[in-house]
Amino acid sequence: MDFEDRVPFVVRLEAEDRQALFACGAPLVFPVRHVLLREHEPSAHVLILLSGWTKVTSAAANGYEALLALRGPGDIVGEGAALSGRQRSATVTALGRVEALAVDADRFGALLDERPAISRRLLALTADRMRDSDRRRVQYAALNVQARLALLLLELIRTHGQETPDGVHLTPGLTQSELAGSVGASREAVARLLKGLRDRGIVRTERRGLVVIRPEALRMMARQGNR
Repeated sequence: MDFEDRVPFVVRLEAEDRQALFACGAPLVFPVRHVLLREHEPSAHVLILLSGWTKVTSAAANGYEALLALRGPGDIVGEGAALSGRQRSATVTALGRVEALAVDADRFGALLDERPAISRRLLALTADRMRDSDRRRVQYAALNVQARLALLLLELIRTHGQETPDGVHLTPGLTQSELAGSVGASREAVARLLKGLRDRGIVRTERRGLVVIRPEALRMMARQGNR
């Protein structure tokens, strides 16, 4: 399934609008695992990601954490809180070294007023993200947990898979809790499923990530996963 939100914000802009956006930003560098934006904190700026990848997560009061998205080069993060004046709705964490531009919230708002085309592109991006989130929920509702996990791993293969001689290495290095939150299951359930996949030689778990050895087996699980 293709998702429209995969087209980064910067790519959607015309050259002049892109240059105007970049001119407003101050360069920042974040090391691996550094928190760029933290959930529930007040908003003062948006970030334009130039290089590197981040994970967007949200945590419940009981510690349950869900992976909401992966954002990379050309993406914008923090815009919702900056424009609404509300607290951050999610945490954004660097998966590796990340370079970004920080644009003050007031300056970003003024830029949208000055350049309506940027506003339209941002609105289109927001609509695409909402639509794709709805599509994922509908798709997942018809599947059991094993099929949902298989679909998530297949999506990560396509977007963040790195071919190696012994399989496809999933570069984000997500935790079992984050995988569980993404598929609407408990960490214990995902741990059991991953153990089953390991025992069958479908995946191999490593300290820094996961290697998919037999993607075709995941595709079969996804097809057979209707409740």
